[in-house]
Amino acid sequence: MGAWQLLSMDLSIAKNRPAALTLRVVVALVGGYAFTWGFVTFGIASLAALGRDFHEAEMLLLLLAFVVYLGLFLWAFTASSLMRVVVVFAGGGLGLTVGAWALQRAVLG
Repeated sequence: MGAWQLLSMDLSIAKNRPAALTLRVVVALVGGYAFTWGFVTFGIASLAALGRDFHEAEMLLLLLAFVVYLGLFLWAFTASSLMRVVVVFAGGGLGLTVGAWALQRAVLG
């Protein structure tokens, strides 16, 4: 069974397949980390751009990162479509990271 078939597989069917479960675990770990990384970088850049001290923003976002990562990790297993999880994790992580990069460049000028 190919990766695309595993991604588009319904959750009820995927529970019986070890490869689908393994793929879901990998997506939850790696994708959740990527999204959380983007969330933290964008949050720090946003708060710093609004005049907050960098280290205060960093501490706040790193504390929030635990809650965000846990929520994303659990959602990866409860979502009915693994493809949706991959799109949200990859798109959100990439979008937030690029947004943080652009915001930092604008602030630092």
